[in-house]
Amino acid sequence: MAPIKILTEADLRRAVALDLDAIACVEDAFAALATGDVVMPPILSMAIAPFNGEVDVKTAFVPGIDSFAIKISPGFFDNPKLGLPSTSGLMVLFSAKTGMLEALLLDNGYLTDVRTAAAGAVAAKHLARADASTACILGAGCQGRLQLKALTLVRPITSATIWARDPAKAVEAATEMTQELGIEVRAAQDPAAAVREADIIVTTTPATTPVLMAEWLRPGQHITAMGSDQEHKNEIDPACLARVDPYVPDRLSQTRLMGELRAAIAEGLVDARAEFAELGAIVSGKAPGRISDDAITLADLTGTGVQDTAIATFALARALTLSAGADFSN
Repeated sequence: MAPIKILTEADLRRAVALDLDAIACVEDAFAALATGDVVMPPILSMAIAPFNGEVDVKTAFVPGIDSFAIKISPGFFDNPKLGLPSTSGLMVLFSAKTGMLEALLLDNGYLTDVRTAAAGAVAAKHLARADASTACILGAGCQGRLQLKALTLVRPITSATIWARDPAKAVEAATEMTQELGIEVRAAQDPAAAVREADIIVTTTPATTPVLMAEWLRPGQHITAMGSDQEHKNEIDPACLARVDPYVPDRLSQTRLMGELRAAIAEGLVDARAEFAELGAIVSGKAPGRISDDAITLADLTGTGVQDTAIATFALARALTLSAGADFSN
């Protein structure tokens, strides 16, 4: 029996960065999802309400990839008060041919952070205007920072604003990103003004009531909604969906249940049976993306198991080239 590779978060951070290669990996995963050959069951999701927590389990088999990943991803949003990160977790890789365990990726949510930010970059690459140069990030956590970094890899971003319910966190994030990216990043006091000024808006919060309102939008913008990955979450005013064209889900069956589309359906603004081309169809050229420079586009990203299988196999391959990690034999 082949040894099982065990990779720590430190190993994985050394092997995988948020770069163009990681974005290409996730982009290819979305294209694969559009073929219809991917096997991706619904997300197993469990709320742990007494502790403001949740856990998701995601997986997918992707033809052409020799392994499949099963990811366990907890999110406990009061953890920062305890000095702990909000997200953690791990990924487990199995052979797609034999089902044998191949690797244990103890990433503490790092690979999820990277693939989620990469998905935002893929959405912006295919839906934002080519000349989009200003960004507004709603949310000042780790994912907000990574989303901004990812945008700079696919669009000519020269300035950005970050808004958070806690102004101090927005200031901290803006200072950090100014230093890291070498562009002007400011903390926003007024989210409405920040949104109106931006070419690209990304929502990265666990909000249960909208933080982005329809009346703040203007022609030519692109919105990526990242945070609504549970049925009780809602970052985008449902009225936004009446203003955008196209609306683009990562997986339509998921966004009907837990994305921003769910909230619009609940408000009676969108028919529950309405069909929308998924991001993978746009990536693979099977469906059009932005229809004009004046269009407002919206990507509703709830996270998919295909992204996890793709980033996990990518990470293992990178780690092997570096001889990283430890081998465990039964």
